[in-house]
Amino acid sequence: MLFNSIDFLVFFPVVTLIYFVVPKKARYIWLLAASYYFYMCWNVKYALLLLTSTAVTWLCGFWVHSAKKPALKKLALAVCLCVNLGILFFFKYFDFFLINCNRVLSALNLQLLEKSFDVLLPVGISFYTFQALGYTIDVYRGKVEPEKNILRYALFVSFFPQLVAGPIERSESLLGQMRGLEKKKLWNYRNVTSGLMLMVWGMFVKMVIADRAAILVDAVFGSYYLHGTVALAAGAVGFAIQIYCDFMGYSTIAVGAARVMGFQLMENFETPYFAGSVSEFWKRWHISLSTWFRDYVYIPLGGNRCSRPKKYLNLMTTMAVSGLWHGANWNYVVWGLLHGIYQVIGDVTAGWRAKLTDRLHTKKESISFRLAQIVSTFVLTDIAWIFFRSESLSHALRYCKRLFVKWDPWNLFNGTVYTLGLDRPEFNILIVSLLVLFLVDLIRYKKKQNIAGFLQEQCIWFRWGVMIALITATLVFGIYGIEFESARFIYFQF
Repeated sequence: MLFNSIDFLVFFPVVTLIYFVVPKKARYIWLLAASYYFYMCWNVKYALLLLTSTAVTWLCGFWVHSAKKPALKKLALAVCLCVNLGILFFFKYFDFFLINCNRVLSALNLQLLEKSFDVLLPVGISFYTFQALGYTIDVYRGKVEPEKNILRYALFVSFFPQLVAGPIERSESLLGQMRGLEKKKLWNYRNVTSGLMLMVWGMFVKMVIADRAAILVDAVFGSYYLHGTVALAAGAVGFAIQIYCDFMGYSTIAVGAARVMGFQLMENFETPYFAGSVSEFWKRWHISLSTWFRDYVYIPLGGNRCSRPKKYLNLMTTMAVSGLWHGANWNYVVWGLLHGIYQVIGDVTAGWRAKLTDRLHTKKESISFRLAQIVSTFVLTDIAWIFFRSESLSHALRYCKRLFVKWDPWNLFNGTVYTLGLDRPEFNILIVSLLVLFLVDLIRYKKKQNIAGFLQEQCIWFRWGVMIALITATLVFGIYGIEFESARFIYFQF
């Protein structure tokens, strides 16, 4: 069930209204039932995987907590990790593993393994697996007490607003809110209105910007071998816009839907394309995942409390695993490694760059210096996005080669850009909507407020005028319909 579908526009109000009126003790049971129904709309059978992950992490949480000896605690955690990561490996990485093993065996002239087989990837499996594992690890570390009520814990793992594409919530926060659900006053005008504002904004950036940019991106990447620098650059920039608006749009709708029901989910994006370095970019992009890898992978490896070479190895390992989390393909691994390389180079050259700016008497607080940092960071991340979007590593390398050698600057002025899937009116709609996005992100960057927080400080006429304008723009200019495959959120595949 997609957020930008008629089904959800019926499902969410019905679930919310019933949630507001059911007896207090039945609230979490109703949300649990609604969450499983939401997930089973994709595939009924795969709800068993969600249930298995829930049961294993819940039981292992008690095992970890009750074990007296450290060795038994580690064994319980190991069992939990092996079962959950084993399920994830089978459904997401088994084919990838077999294919690469056969390549090695073929090169050595050895007998190949049995032919790989295709299996449908359960939607959201990477997200709910990491959320459930985070709970068990937190219990192991003594950060949270094990949840005694399995139904309440099952709701924590399956909560429908953030089930299939995050944010990946921590047990301290979301499970803590669910434990106090029976005593919570549900109706809160400010929460309901701000939540609905966030949902409207998320729909706008997804349907008007992301799905429109997807048409251009698909056209360019699908026939990259026919294009030169201008079109390929437009495709790369278009994908940077598409994936940001697509995923940020989903996260914003998820946060808004949860807020309507009285839950506070973490913000997943904080103007990432205003970042002045790749390291800062990762503090602003997919925050729930980047902090998960920081706390459960990078720091356990040693973090930065070690020698420089070890710190860089820890960073590269974490970024490679982050890339692999996104997909069973080498281009995702390279994407992660590129971000690791960027950060290592940035750290190694930090002192030299500081001395250079001092010698050149550069004003670091000036707008021009900050703008140069933002543009250079965007260019680096955009090059990496080419590997993320491409079908394979070889595809990405050929794309990059043509991008830098097939110069055709005249195509900026002869109307060629209007032949890349979007005609002139559609292209102009994209530009205008991007200006709206830039304005909202600029407010977020300067005032540290999302659109709902900003609008609630304004007069009622302005507030609802903006909302009506966004709703109208989404209905009139949104890209939707059965012929548009791009309506599916990108991060569902991870």
